[in-house]
Amino acid sequence: MKKTAIFPGSFDPYTNGHHDIVMRGLSLFDEIIIGIGYNSTKKSRYFEIDTMVQKIESIYAAIPEVKVVVYNELTSSIAKKHNANFLIRGLRNTTDFEYENTISQMNRYLNEDLETVFLITSPQYAAVSSTVIREVHRYGGSVSDFLPYDV
Repeated sequence: MKKTAIFPGSFDPYTNGHHDIVMRGLSLFDEIIIGIGYNSTKKSRYFEIDTMVQKIESIYAAIPEVKVVVYNELTSSIAKKHNANFLIRGLRNTTDFEYENTISQMNRYLNEDLETVFLITSPQYAAVSSTVIREVHRYGGSVSDFLPYDV
């Protein structure tokens, strides 16, 4: 049976930490679908979603096991649509765990076939967050060391 994982997030922007999770996840899964979701708690995106899709697709152009989809529904629903039985999530710290654990429990309630797999962030990416990257970029700082593509 093919092991397909959804890697969901708003990816605003998609960082080297996200890329690291995908590359490490490829040793566990046959296919990883990067699901760029619309986060109902965020009023607007900083980076346009179409631009982010293009950037992410260009990173994995030579890796057919990685796909990108955009969705505006429950993560558990998109997993069913793509026959994915796994969610993959990166954890930087205990705060991430508390947040992700709650979401994992709800996803499992909504789709009992869906298992969440947590990967601990590689140490060099532990301090990198999309929120911090947006702030640095917004005020003219260089973010090139934190992104796997040019902005």
